[in-house]
Amino acid sequence: MDFSILQYEFMQNAILAGCLGGAACSLIGVLVVTMNLSFIGVAIAHAAFAGALLGTLLGFSPEAGAFIFSLAAVAIIGPLADRGELNTDTPIGIVFSLTMGLAFLFMGVIPGPKTDALELLWGSILTVTRPDLFLLSVVAFIIVLLIALFFKEIQAVIFHRELALAIGLPANLIFYTLLVLTGSAITVSLGSIGGLLVFNLILNPAAAAYQLTYSLRNMFIFAALFGVLSTWLGLVSSYLLHCPSGAAIVLVSTLIFIAATVFSPKRRVKKWPVKNNY
Repeated sequence: MDFSILQYEFMQNAILAGCLGGAACSLIGVLVVTMNLSFIGVAIAHAAFAGALLGTLLGFSPEAGAFIFSLAAVAIIGPLADRGELNTDTPIGIVFSLTMGLAFLFMGVIPGPKTDALELLWGSILTVTRPDLFLLSVVAFIIVLLIALFFKEIQAVIFHRELALAIGLPANLIFYTLLVLTGSAITVSLGSIGGLLVFNLILNPAAAAYQLTYSLRNMFIFAALFGVLSTWLGLVSSYLLHCPSGAAIVLVSTLIFIAATVFSPKRRVKKWPVKNNY
C-alpha cells in the first residue's frame, strides 16, 4: 500500500470518519445487543435510508431526512414494543417493509443519474467532508457522555427493565433515548457505510465483543475497538481490492465476529443456569 496517500485530505477525513463512526455505531450496538433490540434497529436503519433518499429527491439535506424518518420509526415501533399491544415483530415488520418500499420508490423516481442515491445505498467513506466529521464527532461525543454518566442506570435496565422501573430508575427514558441515539448514529454514518449496510456495523462489533467478555464495561471497550478496526481494515481492503468501502467494512466486521466466536471463552463454559452478570 502506498502510504503517501495519507497526505491527502480525503484520506485523512476517511480515517477520522472510520474512528468516529465505528466507535459510535459499536457503542450503540452494545445496548442494542444486550437489550435484544436488534430487529428494532434494523427497521430504524431502513427508515433512515428511506428518509435520506427522500431528501435527495426533494433537494434538502439527506441527513435531515434520515433523522426525521428514524424518529418517525421510533414513534411507531417504540410505544408498540413498550406496551406489548402487539407482538414486537409485527410493528417492526410493517415499518421495515414500508420503509424499504419507500426507499426503492424514491430511488426509482429520482431524475437523472442515481449517483447520490447509490452512495447512500453502498456508502463512500472517501467522500466524507469536514461538516460530516463534525456531525460524527457530536453524535459520538453524546453517546460516550451518556454512557459514562448513566452507566449504572443503563446496566440496571439491561439486567431487568421492569425491575429498574419499579425501583424508580428512568427505564422508559433510557429505552427511548437508546432508540433515538440508534437513529442518530445511523444517520451520521449513512454516507460512509451505506443505508443497506450500516446496521451491520452496529451489530457485528458488539456481537463480537459479547463473545469475549462477561463484563458490560469491557464489552463497550471491545466493541468500540472492533468498530474502529473494522472501518480501518475495511478502508484498506477497499483501496487494495477496488471495491465499495461500505461493503468491505461490513465484511471485515463479520470476519472479526467469526474470529471472536471461534475463540470465545464462553464456548468452553457448560450451559448451566448462571446469573446474568450485566
